[in-house]
Amino acid sequence: MTFLDFLHLLKEKYANRFIVLMLDNARIHHAKMVRAFLDSEEGITFHFIFLPPYSPQLNPIERLWKWLKDEVIANVLHRDQKDIAQSITRFEQYVLQHPDEVLRRIGCAA
Repeated sequence: MTFLDFLHLLKEKYANRFIVLMLDNARIHHAKMVRAFLDSEEGITFHFIFLPPYSPQLNPIERLWKWLKDEVIANVLHRDQKDIAQSITRFEQYVLQHPDEVLRRIGCAA
């Protein structure tokens, strides 16, 4: 799914609503096709709030990626691509079964 596909899904689900998205500064978020989509749409308003460049501390998903890297990639020798995929799947299953730890690690737990 592309970012533009995601915007289309939001438009369908939340027609005639004001939608605020907090985004990093990935190039796709500023792409001409995204601007064209936003300019052409009526009845729906998107408002983008962009995080400052080079501010991973403001983006909680970056903490999840770091955790994944530390657990699955760093200092681990994988036999092949299938082995890497299986390690990522195990990590994903762990994350899904431990939401409290996920929230703590991304800084959202009390």
